[in-house]
Amino acid sequence: MSYVDGFVCAVPTEKREEYREHTAKAAVFFKKYGADRVVENWGSDVPDGKLTSFPMAVQCKDDETVVFSWIHWPSKEVRDQGWAEFMQDPSCQEQLNPMPFDGKRMIYGGFDTLLDE
Repeated sequence: MSYVDGFVCAVPTEKREEYREHTAKAAVFFKKYGADRVVENWGSDVPDGKLTSFPMAVQCKDDETVVFSWIHWPSKEVRDQGWAEFMQDPSCQEQLNPMPFDGKRMIYGGFDTLLDE
């Protein structure tokens, strides 16, 4: 069964191209370690909420844009091994740090696929 890592973060709007370049580099590593798809989505219709919302979840500021991303893996086992290798690869750390956003406000999680039509 396939597995997905999902992410939501707030990126300074002026750093859109820097973020795109950063995630393009990261995608190479994730695919090297077993991911079959990496998707990055720049918010264009992300409303503020009254109780919950994407902007609230990541404490999005006026000069930031919400980004919604996911990495698709063939299985949780491939994902677990891939993440372990990714985190141990010194070239990942060298090429991907610093990140062009505040990683402390990113929310993320791993999900079993329930439906894929």
